[in-house]
Amino acid sequence: MSNINLTVDTINKLEVTQIIRNEAVRERFILIYDKLWGEGTGEAAYEREANYFQAQLRDKENLRDCTKFSIFTSFIDLAVCGLSLEPGARALCYLIPRSTKIGSNNGQNQYEKRANLTISGYGELVLRARAGQIRHADNPVLVYEGDTFSFSDIDGRKTVRYTCNLPHTSNHIVAAYLRITRTDGTIDYAVMLEEDWKRLEGYSEENNKYFDRESKTWVKKANELYNTNGGSIDPGFLCAKLIKHAFKTYPKVRTGKAVLESEEEPQQPEVNVDDFYKVEGAAPAGEAQVNTPTNEPPTQQAASVAAGVTGTADNDDETF
Repeated sequence: MSNINLTVDTINKLEVTQIIRNEAVRERFILIYDKLWGEGTGEAAYEREANYFQAQLRDKENLRDCTKFSIFTSFIDLAVCGLSLEPGARALCYLIPRSTKIGSNNGQNQYEKRANLTISGYGELVLRARAGQIRHADNPVLVYEGDTFSFSDIDGRKTVRYTCNLPHTSNHIVAAYLRITRTDGTIDYAVMLEEDWKRLEGYSEENNKYFDRESKTWVKKANELYNTNGGSIDPGFLCAKLIKHAFKTYPKVRTGKAVLESEEEPQQPEVNVDDFYKVEGAAPAGEAQVNTPTNEPPTQQAASVAAGVTGTADNDDETF
């Protein structure tokens, strides 16, 4: 395999839809995948993930507006974490465009839109099992009003007692739990109560707020999935939340620059992940810009960008 050098300038000269199919990008992806996940596996993975990635670029205009370098790093992150962008109800990861503050000029904030590979709760289950942290995780169990449920933690030994009392007379969900089998055969439980996701709903309102220039007021609106199930939380949405928070205290796993939904902040890697990208002209890792929402009213230059991504990312649980 030839060693074709990549530079930021080279990437920026390409059309967005050409980046993934660039020969140097292809070789870099295959080289990383073969090194991390087994010799000879990279080429098939590249063809599969390039098709999924290109399909998302075609279907989502807001992704095509992202910086070209972030498109490149998001694609390479797929090789680093070894997951797939295959769509579906239990997708392992997905692409999210986020407005990123890159500085200020004359007191006005400046933004650019960047693509981010985000690993879902289901993707995290795969990573945890692959890293040898867990042997198995059962499907999440939802507890409805009228069911019998109790949770105890005695000297670090967690126990759940649950009885599904049928027929359910209400679609009101009051709790959810996940049973995890560790590699040594011991059992761990992750439990969420209604008060937990109500607190997350409050964070969602805060993170998704935007400044209405007409009324000159801040507008707060939580993710609608918190109340779409007849006023109760959406079942699938809650299952994903539960999985995301089940591993808050577990050791970190390798993800490159991709972000686990369950993490409050992008993890600090044990190795320099920039070695995976090897792009000349890229800013050093220490110069990465803050990628968190700002609560200041958007400037004229940034208004369209900031408003365009408000609420696209489900970041409401980052303080959980």
